[in-house]
Amino acid sequence: MNTKPRKVMIIGSGNVGTSAAYALLNQNICEALLLVDLDTARVEGHCQDLRDAAAFMPGMMSIDVRDAGDCADVDIAVLTVSGGALKPGQTRLDELTNTAQIVKKIVPQMMAGGFNGIFLVATNPCDIITWQVWQLSGLPRSQVIGTGVWLDTTRLRRTLAEKLEIGAQSIDAFILGEHGDAQFPVWSHSSVYGSPVSDVCLKQTGQPLDRDALAETVRKLGFEIYARKGCTEYGIAATIAEICRNIFTGSHRALAISCILDGEYGERGLAIGVPAVLTQSGVQQIIELQLAPDEQAKFSHAVSVIKSNIARLP
Repeated sequence: MNTKPRKVMIIGSGNVGTSAAYALLNQNICEALLLVDLDTARVEGHCQDLRDAAAFMPGMMSIDVRDAGDCADVDIAVLTVSGGALKPGQTRLDELTNTAQIVKKIVPQMMAGGFNGIFLVATNPCDIITWQVWQLSGLPRSQVIGTGVWLDTTRLRRTLAEKLEIGAQSIDAFILGEHGDAQFPVWSHSSVYGSPVSDVCLKQTGQPLDRDALAETVRKLGFEIYARKGCTEYGIAATIAEICRNIFTGSHRALAISCILDGEYGERGLAIGVPAVLTQSGVQQIIELQLAPDEQAKFSHAVSVIKSNIARLP
């Protein structure tokens, strides 16, 4: 029997990092949470607060503050660091320079500390930073992933579920590409238990599915939340928790996450949101879809956007 505690380190104790810690705690996904932040007073406060919450939970969970370099025993390291808040009119890509500088310091420190777990990147711009982490870490590409378009996929399913009055878990629709403006729904592979989403929509509502309008709605959701409350936290926290759970359980479930490509979809030299099968050692395989011509064009556009921004990395 394996009694080794499952350990998740969260680097960054802002809204996303602390919400992720709370989600991992509430869903009992690991036995040990390790919080890292340069603001020692704040991170200690979060640690004590989470310990109070843990006292109401079944079982035991240790919650501690650590330095990033003390990570040799960590299974999953979640990067939630941020280079600063977005200004009106900016996109996730505008966060690149400052965030990349922070990552450039943290990852070598962790590798020097003996880290050999799985990096889960939940900071923006997600795909570019995922690539940067892989380059800096020297780890196999299976061990470096980003939350990518899994939250966007969930938003698509939620929006469709509300429209069709069907549980989101029954809708097999997803987003590919960049976690940003260059994302796109893969309508050619979207269904409700095998029936095309567009057919179900027509039958249920009597109206044809406006694919472009729905894609735009989903693309803007994160920015609308950000504009109203100054951050997004709960959705991405649940995304982090779900990815961690699927890794720890070795679910072999395919999620649309940011992966390093090495010939898949005919591409190399980037990380991008694609369906990938997760196991306890990370990505086991990347699922290659036969995209419709218009979807292939959108995928190629997303590739060009991500690669042009990878070229900007310090």
